[in-house]
Amino acid sequence: MILVNNPGDWGHIYSPLEHAAWNGCTPTDLVFPFFLFIVGVAIVYALQSKTEDTTNHTPLLIKAFKRGSILFLLGLFLAFFPKFNLETVRILGILQRIGIIYFICAVLFIKTKPKTQYYVMLGILIFYWIIMTFVPVPGVGPANMGKETSLAAWLDRLILTEHHTWVQSITWDPEGVLSTIPAVATGIFGMLMGSILKSTTKSSEVKTAWLFSFGFIAFLVGMAWGLSFPINKSLWTSSYVLYCGGLASMMLGLLYWLIDVQGFKKWTSVFVAYGVNAITVFFLSAMIAKSMSIIMVNVNGEEVSSRTWLYQTFFSSWLSPGIASLAWAISFVLFFLLLLWPMYRKNIIIKV
Repeated sequence: MILVNNPGDWGHIYSPLEHAAWNGCTPTDLVFPFFLFIVGVAIVYALQSKTEDTTNHTPLLIKAFKRGSILFLLGLFLAFFPKFNLETVRILGILQRIGIIYFICAVLFIKTKPKTQYYVMLGILIFYWIIMTFVPVPGVGPANMGKETSLAAWLDRLILTEHHTWVQSITWDPEGVLSTIPAVATGIFGMLMGSILKSTTKSSEVKTAWLFSFGFIAFLVGMAWGLSFPINKSLWTSSYVLYCGGLASMMLGLLYWLIDVQGFKKWTSVFVAYGVNAITVFFLSAMIAKSMSIIMVNVNGEEVSSRTWLYQTFFSSWLSPGIASLAWAISFVLFFLLLLWPMYRKNIIIKV
């Protein structure tokens, strides 16, 4: 997400790192659902052994609520920073959605079995398809999937108001109220695949086969459903959930087979360094990016942001616009590796 969220120039984003204009899915559109999928997998690994004793349930629920709340508040702080304007702060966002999904999925995992979780996921996907496809939009007309005219956009304006949505859209929010519901299904999808991985009754080969099989089926169903209910990240459509969940499952199966079964682990260290402190580095990257935009420097008598000066001096002055934008984003990612690598080597993990 750091690579995607920090291009050198938003007007010259390296094309593979761009989101789909509306319907459709690019590699960049896979990043967030893959993360929520892994949140679901991580819940299984963190809680499975603890949920067997029902006396642990209340403390686990309290801990899940605290963690979800902290994530939500961290996201809200990023929205406030640096202007701290209550009148225009964006209420929902990436960390807020992660916090909500984590808490709901943790509650489901603590209190239900995988079979129930599967039916909840299925119910969410069908429910969302019904309301987005058949429920008329107040003040607009028939159900539709327009940016500003969908039921999701209407609900964002009703609950959040236009003053508290994403500044780039104003009339709707890509992490909005209604689209958070199917995002829960993405987390549940991850929990179901995590339960397969944690199974003690299945061999490694069977686990790999199941991950690939379920993933491939979900991918195909998502593609087929997308013909009538388009794959759309901003609306987080049911077809998008299955399409991305299927790809994430197959990717997880491939990595499990390569790393855990075949033992190819040496190349993973850099990715693990980022993964064990993922929330920390995401938060810091946003803080630093915002800070660089408000810290001004004097260049030939003109005040420019430190970010603009760095980008123009070291990147855009000698590279083509698209390559310069990509190089800045990569440099931003590598910069944080300088922080994360020694933390990883010393086993320093900042837990939320």
